[in-house]
Amino acid sequence: MIVTMPDTTTSALADEIDELHVERGEAATGRVLTLVIITRSAHLEGALETVNTACREHPCRVIAIVTDQGDYPGPGEDEDGNRAGGQDGGPGRPGQPDGGHGREDAPGDGCSCSKRTEHAGSHTLDAEIRSGSDAGAGEIVVLRPVPDLLRHSDALVIPLLVPDAPLVAWWPADIPEDVSADRVGTMAVSRITDVMHAEDPQAAFDRVLAHPSPQDVDLSWTRTTVWRSMLASMLDQPPHLPIRSVRVTGQAHYLPLELLASWLAMKLGVPVQVERKEGAQAITGVFFEREDGTLGMERERGDQAVISQPGQADQGVSLPLRTDVDCMNEELGRLDPDEVYGEVITRGWPLVDHD
Repeated sequence: MIVTMPDTTTSALADEIDELHVERGEAATGRVLTLVIITRSAHLEGALETVNTACREHPCRVIAIVTDQGDYPGPGEDEDGNRAGGQDGGPGRPGQPDGGHGREDAPGDGCSCSKRTEHAGSHTLDAEIRSGSDAGAGEIVVLRPVPDLLRHSDALVIPLLVPDAPLVAWWPADIPEDVSADRVGTMAVSRITDVMHAEDPQAAFDRVLAHPSPQDVDLSWTRTTVWRSMLASMLDQPPHLPIRSVRVTGQAHYLPLELLASWLAMKLGVPVQVERKEGAQAITGVFFEREDGTLGMERERGDQAVISQPGQADQGVSLPLRTDVDCMNEELGRLDPDEVYGEVITRGWPLVDHD
C-alpha cells in the first residue's frame, strides 16, 4: 500500500502512520531502528528494493530523503501532463478536489496504491508512505522536500523517528563532504556509505579518507567480510610458518580489493602487492608466500573457490559474491563502531600502493 501526501507536513505524516498502524493492527514498537536514506531520485528505488529485503531480518522504519526533484508530473497533472482533478482543473485527484492525500484501490489485490507524488515546484514537502508488501517488515516514508528544507534535514526526520530506537543513516551513492557533520549524520549511531555507486568513486572515497569517524563504515568494506573470514581460517591452520609477502588479485578500480590488501598489510606487517586485472570480477585471489611455498585461495568461476596448500590436495569451497542485501543485513545487525575498518582506512591504507 502506498499513500501519497502532496504539500504536507511531518506532523501530518506522523499522524497518518499512526492511523495506518491502527488500521493494520500493528505497533511501531516492533521496529528495532530507524533507517534514514539520503539519495537522489535516480538511486531511490534501487536503495528501497535493497532495504525491503534487508528489513525482513531487521524490522525498521525507513525514511528516504530525496535530494532532487526528479522528473515528476506538474502540479495537478498526471504522468501524461493531463489535469488530474475535475474539469475545473483543481489540484486534487478525481474525487478529491481539495487536493488532499489519497489512497487508490489497486484492482484485484484489495490494497491501496498510488502513482507518484506531485511536482515539488509549488509544494514545500511532498511525501508518500509505503507499507505492507511495498515496505518489507516495516514502513517506508519517502520525503521530497524543496532545497530550503534540505538544509534542515534533521528537523524533517525527528518527528518521524521510532521512539527509543537507534538511527542509522545510509548514503547509497551521493556522499557529502563529511558524513559525520551532516545534520542527519550527527544523530546517527551508524553512518553507512557506498562509494562504489558514486558518480566519482575515487573522489567519494577521498572524502571518506579525509574525515574518518568510528561510526562510519562503507559497504565496500562489508563486501570483503567473507574473504577476511576465510583467509583468517586458512592462516589458523598448521604449519604456522612466517609469511614473507602477499599477492592480491582482482578487478581493476574495485575498492573492496584495495581495502582487503590494506587489511592484510596492516595485520601481517609484510609487503602486499595488488594485481588488478581488466575483465576480472570482484576479488579473484589471495596468495601468501611462505618458505614452504604458496598458500592461496582463488575464485575460479562463479561462487566456487579453491584453496591450495603446499603438499596437500586442493580444496574446493563456496565463496559467493556478496549482494547489497547481504551487506546491508550485516551492517543493520551490527550497530557498534567497526574499529577494524577505521584502522584499515587510517593505518592500513598508506601501506599499499593503490595507483
